[in-house]
Amino acid sequence: MKLIIAIVQDEDSSKLLSKLMQQGFGVTKLATTGGFLKAGNTTLLLGVDEERIEEAIHIVESVCKSRKQMTAAATAVSGITHGEYTTYPVEVTVGGATLFVLSVDQFLKV
Repeated sequence: MKLIIAIVQDEDSSKLLSKLMQQGFGVTKLATTGGFLKAGNTTLLLGVDEERIEEAIHIVESVCKSRKQMTAAATAVSGITHGEYTTYPVEVTVGGATLFVLSVDQFLKV
């Protein structure tokens, strides 16, 4: 048995949860916050039998696509020493998924 930890954007989480559950995967959903954009995301925990790992990964890949998004970046205003900042738009790539696949020594339902 393996544990898949999937960190996905909130925008993708509902569709991904539905697809995983339709295919018989047990999923636990955690609301989390990303460090870079400080935006909400979702962390999913899946207990998966070894022979279904590739199937689960394929489902995640099919739902969670990367996309471009504009965000504001802050920079110090030159010539000012009091910590004043201005913002300017920056395009960043968001979406997709970050997956961790871990070995599970023991799995119990009590």
